[in-house]
Amino acid sequence: MKRTITLISVIAASLLTVLANSQVRIKDIAGIQGARGNHLMGYGLVIGLDGSGDSNSTLFTAQTVVNMLQKLGVNVPQGLIKVKNIAAVIVTAEMPAFAKPGGLIDVTVNSIGDAKSLQGGTLLQAPLKGADDEVYAVAQGSLSIGGFNFSAGGASAQKNHVTVGRVPRGARIEREVPTTVSDGQSLEIALNQPDFTTASRIADAINVKVPGADASALDPYSVRVTIPPASRGNLVKFIAQLESVSVKPDTSAKIVINERTGTLVVGGDVRISPCVVTHGNIRVKVDNTPIVAIPAPFSGDGKPVIVPQKDVTVQEDKNQLAAVPATTTIDQLVTALNALGATPRDLINILQAMKQAGSISAELELQ
Repeated sequence: MKRTITLISVIAASLLTVLANSQVRIKDIAGIQGARGNHLMGYGLVIGLDGSGDSNSTLFTAQTVVNMLQKLGVNVPQGLIKVKNIAAVIVTAEMPAFAKPGGLIDVTVNSIGDAKSLQGGTLLQAPLKGADDEVYAVAQGSLSIGGFNFSAGGASAQKNHVTVGRVPRGARIEREVPTTVSDGQSLEIALNQPDFTTASRIADAINVKVPGADASALDPYSVRVTIPPASRGNLVKFIAQLESVSVKPDTSAKIVINERTGTLVVGGDVRISPCVVTHGNIRVKVDNTPIVAIPAPFSGDGKPVIVPQKDVTVQEDKNQLAAVPATTTIDQLVTALNALGATPRDLINILQAMKQAGSISAELELQ
C-alpha cells in the first residue's frame, strides 16, 4: 500500500507542476455565454427482442403497440397483444448549440418497463422534444448495448448493463434552436469553474493580446468583452481569436475525498502546518470452532450436541509517531505519512483529522 500512496503522490505532484508552469487556452476553461446545448427527450418502442422484452403486465407497452398498429390500419384488442419481444423506452439526447436541420446526433435508450435486455433490438421512430414541448429531432436505428445477457438451464451470464443502449448518430435534427451569443456590441465568456483570479487573468490576457477588445471581469463566472467595430462583421473569427488566447488559471487549495471508493485527490497550493501524527489499527478476530459433545454411555439422551466454542483475539498495531513538517508539496506530505505505514484509506482518515486540528490550510470536500 505504501507504493500505492507514493505513486499517487508522484503523479499528482507531477500534474500540479505541469499545471503551475503552463498556460491553457481560454477555450479549454471557458465558453461563450449563450452557446450551449439543449436536452431532448422522447418515448418510443424497441422491437426485435428475443423474448427479453416487457411482460404482458406492463400495460403502457401493450397500449403503445395498439396505438401504433391502429395508425398503420391494423386493429387488435389490447388483451391479445403479447409484448415479450417489445420494450417501452425513454430516449434522451443532447442537441449541441448551432446544430442545423439534417444533422445527426447520438441518442441513449433506457428501458422503463420490466424488460430483461435490449440486446439486438431496433428503436422505432421516436420524436424527441425539448423543454418547450416542440419536436427538434427524430430518433431511429439499431441499438448498441456493449454487453450481453444469456441464460439457459437455470444459469445466466451477463456483461454490462443490458437495459440501456445507444444509437450512434441515431437522431436526425428537424428544427434549429435559435442561439444568440452577442448583442452586436459585446459578448460574455463563461468560466467552466468560477474563480475571481482566473476571471481577472482572462480579462487581462485578452486586453493584452486582442487589440481593441475591452475585457472586464464581471464576477467569478463571466468576463465581458467589447467587440471592436472592425470585427463586428465577422463574429466567428473574433470568437476564434478569443478562444486561442492563453492564460494561466488559478487553482484553489482543495482536498477531495470519496470514502465510498477510497479516492483521494489533493489540489494545488495545499499548505501543511507542522504537526505530529500517529495512526494505529485495532483488529478483532473471532474464531468459531464448533465442538461435538458426545453424551455419556447409558445416559439415556443418546444424541450428540454441538457446542460452539469462540475465541476472541484483539490486536493493536504499535505504530510510532511521525512528525509532519511544514510542507508545500504533495510529495513531501505523503512521504511523511508513509512513515506511519498508512494505506490510502488510512490516509483519508489522517487528512480529515489534520484538517480538524487546523494543520491543513485547504478546503476539505467529502463526496
